[in-house]
Amino acid sequence: MTNHFQFLPNSSVDEADILILPVPWEQTVCYKSGTASAPTAILKATEQLEYYEEDSAWSPMKYMQICVLDAISPHKDEAQFHTILANTTSKLPTDNLLIALGGEHSITPALIQGRMPKTGSVIFLDAHADLRKSYQGSEYSHACAAYRILTQGYSLIMVGIRSIFEAEVEYLASATTFMDRNLNMEQVIKCINELTGPVWLTIDMDVFNPALVPGVGTPQPGGINWYQCVDILEAVFFNKNVEIYGMDIVELIPEPSHVSEITAAKIMQKAISFWGKAQGFDRKIQNGALKLLNPQ
Repeated sequence: MTNHFQFLPNSSVDEADILILPVPWEQTVCYKSGTASAPTAILKATEQLEYYEEDSAWSPMKYMQICVLDAISPHKDEAQFHTILANTTSKLPTDNLLIALGGEHSITPALIQGRMPKTGSVIFLDAHADLRKSYQGSEYSHACAAYRILTQGYSLIMVGIRSIFEAEVEYLASATTFMDRNLNMEQVIKCINELTGPVWLTIDMDVFNPALVPGVGTPQPGGINWYQCVDILEAVFFNKNVEIYGMDIVELIPEPSHVSEITAAKIMQKAISFWGKAQGFDRKIQNGALKLLNPQ
């Protein structure tokens, strides 16, 4: 597995400002397969990114250090795997930004359980509601991610939904839901700006228009565009009233054009840049990964 971001050297977990956790879990996909290959493909795609991030006008890796962690190995027992995933994330330091790379969307509840306090808000970008109690015999299905998050006690903000099972509709009242058709981005950003306390961001790549991101497990017509995603990222990471406990990018399937994985890689770069700028790293000494790469 590619275990570096943008060719940069890995720092230790304790020294790193950014932690990237590959989670190549693929157990309950129900249409196209290949999500287990996504972490490697996304990290490989970061090699094609410039170090300069144009929206915030700086080079984050001059100031921050990064560590790509060892991948979480699959386990034959679903429940045991999710317990291991939660335990692993619970042991990581919390004064950094954790970005998990799936794998399927079923990993998100365990990541949140291990990482974030029992109260908090989850911003859930997805084409699907994922509010089933179980699917195809598994309560750990990727179709159950949002339901499990709600039952864990977190508030849920859902954006981009355009595929929902009738039995899931009753649970929409338990979430703040922005359906995809006639999506009002002003309302979405206002909702994010009003958040306080712990926050987790989860991005199922099928939230995008499949013309932009074709490499997903269960594509749906419609979807958000690139700059809508960037606007959401800016709103999340520059909100001074929230504590970001992490984010994940899931449900990507590498495809021949590589457009899908470079989009995911660029999302990572934007998140790192916006988080770092909001934390004031641009005002610190330039002692980041780029200096470690070229120490002279």
